[in-house]
Amino acid sequence: MKASWNGAVIAQSNDTVVVEGNHYFPADSVNPDYLRPSPTHTTCSWKGEASYHTLLVAGQENRDAAWYYPAPKDAARQIQGRVAFWKGVQITAD
Repeated sequence: MKASWNGAVIAQSNDTVVVEGNHYFPADSVNPDYLRPSPTHTTCSWKGEASYHTLLVAGQENRDAAWYYPAPKDAARQIQGRVAFWKGVQITAD
């Protein structure tokens, strides 16, 4: 699977985990050059607290377009160390 935005491949992996329709990519498959830390946090009742990254590609910013769970609850253990995308990031098969 491949995550692309603004003409750049943000992440690519054959090992994604799908939860609630979102592909969670292994953190080491995500290009860190495109990620900027975000102060945003949200809470999911069964996954726990999510943290976010803003994407920065070719001078364009996509605020909070990537998220991850640093310490997911037991029910969501399979997404530990993984990153998902939204806000216009295209997820396609390689």
